[in-house]
Amino acid sequence: MQAKTNDPVMPASFFGIAVGSLALANAWRVAARIWHVPAGVVDTLTFAALAVWVIVLAAYARKWYVQRSQARAEWQHPLQSSFVALGPVSSLLAANALLNYSHTAALVVFAIAAVAQLALGMHLQGRFWQGGRNPELTTPAIYLPAVAPSFVAATAAASFGWPQVGMLFFGAGMLSWLAIESVILHRAAVHSPLPEAQRPLLGIQIAPPVVGGVAYMSVTHGAPDLFAFALLGYGIYQALLMMRLLPWIRRQPFAPSYWAFTFGAAALPTLAMRMVERGAAGEIEWLAVALFIAANVVIGLIAWKTVRAWIGGRLLPKVDVPQAGAQEVAQAAIQATVHARRTARIVRLVKQAAGVNRRSIA
Repeated sequence: MQAKTNDPVMPASFFGIAVGSLALANAWRVAARIWHVPAGVVDTLTFAALAVWVIVLAAYARKWYVQRSQARAEWQHPLQSSFVALGPVSSLLAANALLNYSHTAALVVFAIAAVAQLALGMHLQGRFWQGGRNPELTTPAIYLPAVAPSFVAATAAASFGWPQVGMLFFGAGMLSWLAIESVILHRAAVHSPLPEAQRPLLGIQIAPPVVGGVAYMSVTHGAPDLFAFALLGYGIYQALLMMRLLPWIRRQPFAPSYWAFTFGAAALPTLAMRMVERGAAGEIEWLAVALFIAANVVIGLIAWKTVRAWIGGRLLPKVDVPQAGAQEVAQAAIQATVHARRTARIVRLVKQAAGVNRRSIA
């Protein structure tokens, strides 16, 4: 089925909206366990985030049905294909959220998402290992196929009572993160600056240490140790680094790509609050409050700008694929016939001229 003219196309990167929404809802759920937060707010945010996840998932499935050429092009693109991995990431976060309401539904979603993230990770990382990649297309998005889904799967597995499975996922995510970050830093240091349209993707840099930290807290027990604090510290450092780069990043006007900041922004206070929940005291307590407030401000601002873009019709990119109706087909056939006749006439004239020349020479 062919897309209509100016039919909006939903990029796979829109799964980032579901990821950020679900991560924020989870942050509020953790906050409710250590502070006096109304349970109604937590449930409202969770159901709203689940609704966003379902809508984006359905829209992406529709894309493969009615806009298959665009979906295939995105899947084959070395940069854009990385965002497809956000589908399983958002689904794993959804499974974790559903666990508070239906164990069976959560388990089904987890099983499907875990298998999907492994399959996608193997395929997309396999491309990376085959080489031939343009260094200019190396952005923090390459974390998405291996690092993000592994960390989230670790957290979800531990929530289902499978800490050893979670440890395996945590190892895959941790070592992939350490390997990939050096590649990204090398690209940033020695190649041309990121194009303005790709600069918001740097927001992904905040996520690995703190999403990994949440996973680490999920598969371990007892008071937070040095490694947990180290992960939080590096996450804060990355957040401060993004603040320093923000004027440079903001040369790109607001676009949905700014949702790249939201996963890390939500995971930062979640990690700090999980540490407080497990007995950490002192500076971490007020730090958790400050990070929680900052996360709500950042994600709330991005959500508000997204709604404004949606109302203004600027949220979704357009694809101009005109449908050929009967009149257009007939017109094209007539033009082809006329062109063929002209070509045949030119060929006859050339043959006649060639014949005259041969007789003159003879």
